[in-house]
Amino acid sequence: MNSPHVTIDTLSIEPNSLTEQAITGLRIAFAISAVAALGLGIILLFWPTKTLAVVAVFLGINFLITGAVKMGVGIFSHSLSAGTRILDVLLGLLVLIAGIITVRNSSATGELLLIFTVIMIGIGWIIEGVIAMVEAGKSNSRLWATIFGIVSIIAGVMVLAVPGWTAAWLLLITAITLIILGVVGLVRALTFGKEPHVGR
Repeated sequence: MNSPHVTIDTLSIEPNSLTEQAITGLRIAFAISAVAALGLGIILLFWPTKTLAVVAVFLGINFLITGAVKMGVGIFSHSLSAGTRILDVLLGLLVLIAGIITVRNSSATGELLLIFTVIMIGIGWIIEGVIAMVEAGKSNSRLWATIFGIVSIIAGVMVLAVPGWTAAWLLLITAITLIILGVVGLVRALTFGKEPHVGR
């Protein structure tokens, strides 16, 4: 007897297989994360004090919100496949832990804070991007999920790969990336599940 196996398709989120209630819940979840990223990005961009501690706190808050939302989706979205729900809970927990660690260590100083912040930002964004890419599915709204994933992964890799970040540059890159992710996330929330559906 063949044992069931998990593929990318079984982990994707397909609106056509979801109820209206599930689609609405996911759109709200996407929107909450997007609004948080957009708002934090705008505030961070115009924040008068360009310090690493400010970057760490704002990124930590964003990861806390994103992680909590993803875990909520995994726990309460019963219309999703078991694999998708487990993925959301596990990766959401990782992002949540990254947020907690980032906020708690924002009082560190000098080189240690720079290294720590860069690592947390890079890993956090890469995880967010992977989640979005895996869950993109095959619906009409997959474009925005894919764009979100690509931007998030590229930003994460860039932050990790470029040595010698200064506080001002890291703040600027972080703010701009959060704004872009927020805008794309909002469009994703608005377009998710808009195509004709069956099975509800």
